[in-house]
Amino acid sequence: MSMDLDAPMPIAPPSEAGGTTATIFCCDCGAAIDGTTAIDAKCYACYTLTKDISHGIQREATLHFCRDCDRWLQPPSSWVTAQPESRELLALCLKKLSLNRTRIIDASFIWTEPHSRRVRVKLVIQAAVADDRVMQQALEVVYVVAYQQCPECAKSYTANVWRASVQVRQKVLHKRTFLYLEQLILKHGAHKETINIKEAKDGIDFFFAQKNQADHFVDFLHSVVPVRIKKSSELISQDVHTSKKSYKFTYSVELIPICKDDLVALPIPLAKQIGNISPLAICYRVGTTINLLDPNTLQTADVSAPVYWRTPFTALADAPELVEFIVMDCEPSGLTKGKWVLGETQLARASDLGVNDRTYFARTHLGGLLHAGDSVMGYMLTGTNFNNPQFEAIEESNTYSSRIPDVVIVKKHYPNRRRNRKRNWKVKRMAKDEGELLPKKADQERMDREFEQFLQDIEEDDEFRSGVQLYKQPKRKPQVDEMSMATTDDGDDDVPQVDMNELLDDFDELTMQDDQ
Repeated sequence: MSMDLDAPMPIAPPSEAGGTTATIFCCDCGAAIDGTTAIDAKCYACYTLTKDISHGIQREATLHFCRDCDRWLQPPSSWVTAQPESRELLALCLKKLSLNRTRIIDASFIWTEPHSRRVRVKLVIQAAVADDRVMQQALEVVYVVAYQQCPECAKSYTANVWRASVQVRQKVLHKRTFLYLEQLILKHGAHKETINIKEAKDGIDFFFAQKNQADHFVDFLHSVVPVRIKKSSELISQDVHTSKKSYKFTYSVELIPICKDDLVALPIPLAKQIGNISPLAICYRVGTTINLLDPNTLQTADVSAPVYWRTPFTALADAPELVEFIVMDCEPSGLTKGKWVLGETQLARASDLGVNDRTYFARTHLGGLLHAGDSVMGYMLTGTNFNNPQFEAIEESNTYSSRIPDVVIVKKHYPNRRRNRKRNWKVKRMAKDEGELLPKKADQERMDREFEQFLQDIEEDDEFRSGVQLYKQPKRKPQVDEMSMATTDDGDDDVPQVDMNELLDDFDELTMQDDQ
């Protein structure tokens, strides 16, 4: 740079006080500047070229990321969820910087390859360099993504890390109530906070990392099924210096051993207490209470969990003991209650057809559904011995002994239902750890029969189906196979079907098909 010494010097403008300002030349570029406001005898442009206000701000940092739950570590110990290039992730990055009397006026991400494990952030910072001068500068900070497992995920891969367990039990031979409870848990997502679900004898164990999570799950069970709950705790460790103790909590949840379609013999005092219903009744629904129905009069009654445990009783007969009968004649009597119609029927046992002409008389709540030639499932009381003290009390009673029918009809049966038929819907199941309780071949066949009966109950009962989420069955076969399959289902015309409008899309299946 050269300077003309013969050139006239610029005249400084007069000051407000009537004098002139102290004009000097910049030591780098030679520009005339005000000497009273100049910094290090330099103009503002030259000063910004030599001054670095980002000195002391780190240009590299580390972000810890858990690959199992897709969360980021927010020091000192909290883990937060943040999507790539989101505001939450940008705030997490800025919290790791020490600004040293500077402030950030703008921040944005710089695109990087997803597999590079680098997060680049462009910052614009601002700092005061004089009383009335503010300097602005841009810089780039690179964050290295380091993988680290969060404590919750670490516990899920380690044994004996649970802090609370919920042991759900029901002492019955079949698992119909458990199958329905499983669908309720899946529908409301009550199992999402569990770290393990394990099969156990007569039930299922749910394990949780925190006690409050188990409390929420127990409250959910109490709101959908009649249960009795007992709580216990076990001391794990104790600090003698601070008196801090660590416990493991166990909740014992026992379901009432009465299931849908069970025949029950109530204690006579309890039957009088809940509305003077007949002691011999059918359990037509299990909700927060046991809903009972007298098929002879259509009278209903509810038994809550506290009332049941004060006067417990067992099922007189359950679903595996149902017998098939053929309706010879059915006449409605005119009494109706909701969807039920009282009717009088003449029945013959299906196994007796062609052997003898013995028929039975029974009143039923299905008078609006049954016609001559239909099949029904019911309990055979004539000639059957029950080892039940409540039933013996009914037989000895002068009031109720004459009301014991020959047959108790439970539901309509569809014998033309094709076995192993293809359904256009499905239900989801929970992933459970069977452990050492691997079912034997006979037990597996029994479980398959119970699950098939559960699916049939979903098809036949609209009210029962309302508590279950049904999903569309994915179509994996060509259209020709579907047409040929439809021609083989002529025997299922009278079988109740699930409306397609009630089915939900299985997004897991849709994603899998898209990937294929």
